[in-house]
Amino acid sequence: MIVSNKKHVKGIEIKDDNMKNVIKRVLITPKEGWEGYVMRLFEIGYGGYTLRHSHPWPHINYVIKGKGKLHIDGTDYDIEEGSFAYISSNKLHQFINTGEETLELICIVPEEGDTKR
Repeated sequence: MIVSNKKHVKGIEIKDDNMKNVIKRVLITPKEGWEGYVMRLFEIGYGGYTLRHSHPWPHINYVIKGKGKLHIDGTDYDIEEGSFAYISSNKLHQFINTGEETLELICIVPEEGDTKR
């Protein structure tokens, strides 16, 4: 069990030539009792974007604030506060901040999905 606040979780700046202005905070893991899943918070700064990639696990996303684009397999979707998405396994995807404030989103993946980025 855990009750906390994002301000108490250290942000990890992700450095990669194919990503820009991305910070990840790992909020809940099996260590806190959620077996098999990890809940992360991504903060994508002004002009930032995540890696365009695919992987063998699905994930669930919920936008807390900001606005942007979610690219899935060749289609760009507008996203904003309150938007949510389920991205199936092996789908090419990317989050892009198109707004003026930080794009902040929750990303839930199976445990193996947090071993990389």
